Amino acid sequence: MRRHRNVKIVATLGPSSSDYDTIRALFEAGADVFRMNMSHGTHEEQRARHTLVRQVEKDLDRPIAILADLQGPKLRCGVFAAGAADIEEGQEFRFDLDEAPGEGHRVCLPHPEIFAALEPGSTLLVNDGKLRLKVKECGPDFADCEVEVGGTISDRKGVNVPDVVLPLAALSDKDRADLEFACQLGVDWLALSFVQRPEDVHEARELAHGRAAVLSKIEKPAAVDAFGAILEASDGIMVARGDLGVELPVHAVPPIQKRLIHSCRRAGKPVIVATQMLESMIESPMPTRAEVSDVANAIYDGTDAVMLSAESAAGQYPVEAVSTMNAVAIEVENDDIYREQVEASRVASRSGVNDAIVAAAREIAETTDIKAICCFTQSGTTALLTARERPRVPIVALTPLRGTARRLCLSWGTNCFVTAGAVERFKAAVVSAARAARSSGFAEENDQIVVTAGVPFNVPGTTNILRVAPCDESLIYAT
Repeated sequence: MRRHRNVKIVATLGPSSSDYDTIRALFEAGADVFRMNMSHGTHEEQRARHTLVRQVEKDLDRPIAILADLQGPKLRCGVFAAGAADIEEGQEFRFDLDEAPGEGHRVCLPHPEIFAALEPGSTLLVNDGKLRLKVKECGPDFADCEVEVGGTISDRKGVNVPDVVLPLAALSDKDRADLEFACQLGVDWLALSFVQRPEDVHEARELAHGRAAVLSKIEKPAAVDAFGAILEASDGIMVARGDLGVELPVHAVPPIQKRLIHSCRRAGKPVIVATQMLESMIESPMPTRAEVSDVANAIYDGTDAVMLSAESAAGQYPVEAVSTMNAVAIEVENDDIYREQVEASRVASRSGVNDAIVAAAREIAETTDIKAICCFTQSGTTALLTARERPRVPIVALTPLRGTARRLCLSWGTNCFVTAGAVERFKAAVVSAARAARSSGFAEENDQIVVTAGVPFNVPGTTNILRVAPCDESLIYAT
């Protein structure tokens, strides 16, 4: 089951991928992380999918990460007397708190927090940005607008407010219930929607109590503006290009994607690029050339993971979509230009012993005949820092904690192994590393590996030792 690529693949589970055989086929085709979208399906349906993933993990003896994606607050207009209304460019249209059915000149917007934040000149987007309105006058219970881009507005269409920070928490009551449910299930990652400020992330972390890592979805302009603080508060990032492309000009999204990926790599935190990566494969067994280029460009940018949404959750070809993404990743990573770009964008960070050890491990591996870098890690930090270096040789992450191994499944290039109990002596650690490298096909008995660890063992953040070691156990014991 060795992967012949470093970038990871996230596959969303749904109606098309809710049985054991399909989930196993998705993993064997290349999926490393399974996403449960809490916007769809009941808790019992999600519990059943979680159970199946864990069964696949047990049967194949490979750690698999599960990510629960929280819905976040959903801002929607009310209903219309006729079910819909046509509005034209230049006409006036009012949003208010009146619950009476809407007509051609007004509709209810049952979110007083929006009116509290609006100012004259603010923009309101309806139905994924298909309709655009400019606020002319507003108060605590109304907003009189001029239609800039018209069309049909119908019942309960989504409303976006791109140019103001809304006084809304990222977690709704539903999200808090979903978060607790997901943590009790034992998911490894929580994806937080509607993030606008670092305080949103702090709230989710407090509720999670360390039971799952917190990944912030960047889908609002306010999150882009506050990205440095949000990244510092988060364990990982998702570039959620769907809403980001609604609330910002579409041509602004690619450079933002590149900047966010670069910042995440500098910080040593995993980043996912998501939304519409192979959208046409929902209904077609083949992607478009543009979609393949999109996936390839994200990999060239240095992302840790690429994600499938409806392609694997509700599409007709879920396994083919994963296989396609896997093939694109292998092709890109075998390109000399990919390696040149990865190394040209490497950020030198020498703020402590940990940084120095992982940098030295990469340099030794790339200047001598080393087959793998094997790192013992308790919290996962050493493996993340090693992945930040983007070494040319495989990364083998060994940990006694299954939760750490699962979370690292999202990180670039990490091949995770759960050791049988905590390691107490460095020689035993070297032996375990050599066995893992051999059993996984990364090295043979006559090869050498680099081993990094921290002494004393099993204390997070103490990586302080590096050894070039043989894979032949008799030679290890001889020293």
